[in-house]
Amino acid sequence: MNELSPAKVARPSGISDAEWDLRVQLAAAYRMVDHFGWCELIYGHLTAKVPGPDLHFLINPYGLNYDEVTASNLVKIDVDGNKIDSENPFPVNAAGFVIHSAVHMAHSDLHQVVMHTHSRAGMAIAAVKEGVLPISMGSTAFVDRVSYHDYEGVSLYLDERERIVESLGDNHAMVLRNHGLLTTGRTVAEAFLWLYRLERAAQVQIDAGAAGTLNLLSDNIAKKSGEDVNGFAASEAEYGTLEFKALMRKMDKIDPGYRD
Repeated sequence: MNELSPAKVARPSGISDAEWDLRVQLAAAYRMVDHFGWCELIYGHLTAKVPGPDLHFLINPYGLNYDEVTASNLVKIDVDGNKIDSENPFPVNAAGFVIHSAVHMAHSDLHQVVMHTHSRAGMAIAAVKEGVLPISMGSTAFVDRVSYHDYEGVSLYLDERERIVESLGDNHAMVLRNHGLLTTGRTVAEAFLWLYRLERAAQVQIDAGAAGTLNLLSDNIAKKSGEDVNGFAASEAEYGTLEFKALMRKMDKIDPGYRD
């Protein structure tokens, strides 16, 4: 089989129900990123730690489009990006896992899932000194909750991992300056909701800036709004669960093949 073919791959043998459920959710997240147009060709990654004591992670098959990712063809790797699942025929972009491995290893209970995008709006916000500004209800979710990491070049070198972790701190969202966006979560749903909100904040800021003079909210209003926005998202279930389930239903209507 051609290793870059999106042909169906059998469900990996010997995996737990918990891992399979995680695979389905992560594959759905890839389809959502594609649906919203946040892809950069085949690059970027959404990764998740596999349930259990081993430091194993799921990552997309290198060379496939995001709308070709399925629960079965997600590749299991170790913290250094080496393949664990010998049955999976697809390659891995190990260099692309440098950022993810750093975050997964820091406060691992908070960062079970890591999502990194190179969207047009995200890269634009990453390229301006002001970063994310409090100009909309959604953007206030990041008041005192978004980190910044200065660009050091293509993330190929392991020594940058320590600095990435230091930059992120305890936040679930980070702007990689002159690069892109990154979010984390204890679940796929949590990481995705942070990503959705960060992407939307970036899009609105770019649009508003092009339309006229930005109207920044005062510090006290922005902070109160952010607390309320985040409190509402976590009020009925784990952060992002309701939104993510709704989006999974949308993906099922479009193409349920991600569940294979």
